[in-house]
Amino acid sequence: MVKKPHCRYFTGHTKNPDGTVQFRAGTTGLKQGFMGAIRILTIAVTIVVVAVPEGLPLAVTLTLAYSMRKMMLDKALVRRLSSCETMGSATTICSDKTGTLTLNKMTVVEAHFIGTRLDPCDDVRAISSSSAALLIEGIAQNTTGTVFLPEDGGAADVTGSPTEKAILSWGLKIGMDFNDVRSKSSVLHVFPFNSEKKRGGVAVQSDTGVHIHWKGAAELVLSSCKSWLSLDGSVQPMGAQKRNEYKKSIEDMAKSSLRCVAFAYCQCDIEKIPKEDIADWKLPEEDLTLLGIVGIKDPCRPGVRSAVQLCKNAGVKVRMVTGDNIETAKAIALECGILDANGVISEPFVIEGKAFREMSEIARGEIADKITVMGRSSPNDKLLLVQALKRKGHVVAVTGDGTNDAPALHEADIGLAMGMSGTEVAKESSDIIILDDDFTSVVKVVRWGRSVYANIQKFIQFQLTVNVAALVINVIAAVSSGDVPLNAVELLWVNLIMDTLGALALATEPPTDNLMKRQPVGRREPLVTNIMWRNLFVQAIYQIAILLIFNFSGKKILRLQNESPDNAEKMKNTFIFNTFVFCQIFNEFNARKPEERNVFKGVTKNHLFMGIVCVTTVFQILIVEFLGKFFKIVRLNWSLWLVSVAIGVVSWPLAYLGKFIPVPVRPLQAYFKPCWKSSRRDEEEGRQG
Repeated sequence: MVKKPHCRYFTGHTKNPDGTVQFRAGTTGLKQGFMGAIRILTIAVTIVVVAVPEGLPLAVTLTLAYSMRKMMLDKALVRRLSSCETMGSATTICSDKTGTLTLNKMTVVEAHFIGTRLDPCDDVRAISSSSAALLIEGIAQNTTGTVFLPEDGGAADVTGSPTEKAILSWGLKIGMDFNDVRSKSSVLHVFPFNSEKKRGGVAVQSDTGVHIHWKGAAELVLSSCKSWLSLDGSVQPMGAQKRNEYKKSIEDMAKSSLRCVAFAYCQCDIEKIPKEDIADWKLPEEDLTLLGIVGIKDPCRPGVRSAVQLCKNAGVKVRMVTGDNIETAKAIALECGILDANGVISEPFVIEGKAFREMSEIARGEIADKITVMGRSSPNDKLLLVQALKRKGHVVAVTGDGTNDAPALHEADIGLAMGMSGTEVAKESSDIIILDDDFTSVVKVVRWGRSVYANIQKFIQFQLTVNVAALVINVIAAVSSGDVPLNAVELLWVNLIMDTLGALALATEPPTDNLMKRQPVGRREPLVTNIMWRNLFVQAIYQIAILLIFNFSGKKILRLQNESPDNAEKMKNTFIFNTFVFCQIFNEFNARKPEERNVFKGVTKNHLFMGIVCVTTVFQILIVEFLGKFFKIVRLNWSLWLVSVAIGVVSWPLAYLGKFIPVPVRPLQAYFKPCWKSSRRDEEEGRQG
């Protein structure tokens, strides 16, 4: 039975290099015995320090901070540091359409007025003065935008949301004098645009009476219309045939990826307007007269289609959640590559927000995975979708820009607010702010997130290899001979290489294209994969075997018999220390590419990594050659230096060959779960018995 180191010392089994016993009962002085015990305690504490991976928090913080700084260059401002890594595990992205997948630069390209299709640039005043006046009044008064006309006669400056700017610009083209129209009537009451009702209204009073103007989603406004304005300005009843004609026009425009906006109005008796508490007045929204419908084009952003395809290759499903007409949403989704033209384009893959909202929680959970496009959705529908996806085990990223998007952004695993069009409330609820509102920047965030996760894994593989090798070597040496080849100061230097310099070198590896060819890491996937265990065991077993051979037979192998016993022991231990350090330096290259055979690919582009390797090598040379007294080591001759480096270099071909060893798909940890569960079950049965 092998005795423990302190037992060996106090029982006289520990010897000096010259063969004399270190402790003799009744002979060894108190001071000498005390110093021997302190030395053993130092070794024990040092082994514990090396065994504990205390450098992991530093590596995680470094890689997160480095990625956060680099992501700023890719137009992403990280508000919560941990979201960098979480984004790399995202399995689905629920994206807005307007401004994220599209440019948010809207233009009216089609118009249907007084029952006929018009060129958007036609002057409608030439058709019917009364009809045109009503339409222009609705455009000028029912808006949150403004038009500024320079005194020098330059181009008009239009402000407001992209949709408002598009409609106001079209109004100017068809002959609207914004300031003149607004001066001829006064606003009595405003019903702001509502994301639930998808419309906004205004009550205005002019010389011709009180008009209630509505503007909003074409099919919803059309459903409230009981009449339409004809060519001569007369009001005609909305028959089934005419309604179907308008519906067909809306569907055709939507299929051309146009956003359809309808204008309608009704007259109101001034006696029906409350004299007091007008703020609580509910504007009439039924029995409307349809004035016209416009189709607004918002082109897709360049590069969106390739970005969506990149997400598909990476196993990340992109879902479009928009308030637009379902046909418009489908057309844009096809254009962006979210929907496949040869695939199924019907429920439940394409669904309206109302239909999803009215389902039970169980039913929503059953179809959530299948949903690719959700049209006519409200912010609450987006929240319900996020909750359903999370219950299915997805890691969900959500984009949003409005105040009403805040609950969904907060609920998602990663909330992505838009920097240009987003409100402050949305930004405060988010984890990351996309500064240019571009979906391609969202994909770059996914890439950086995966890089963070991969860099943490690289460092863990490197650190565990050092931990296992150092721990096994010192423990075996300690229990067998009572002494260790790697002393406390040497192990602290190794710890510095492993924790601080290793973390800096591996945590700053830039992302590669291969990261976006992997499937996302699930919530319950182990951090240390089977591939990492294989690489770790190959390197650790090699280091343990070679260094223990030198520990027990080093004097003979290195031909140190001619040296004095004390000097030979020091040279052997110095050689083991030097070889161990060079094994870690060369293994640092292997840790860069855990899954690839070519570990040198792109290494020269990472200047920090190369700098740290060079600095570590220089410091190791200085320690062995000039700091021997401090480290309790001696200088090595050139032949021993060459052997040390050669043993370290062997780790490169060994890593290459090791990657041909197949690994099981099932995680290594899973093999121990049945044993753990059975032991827990036996323990519980024992308590009950």
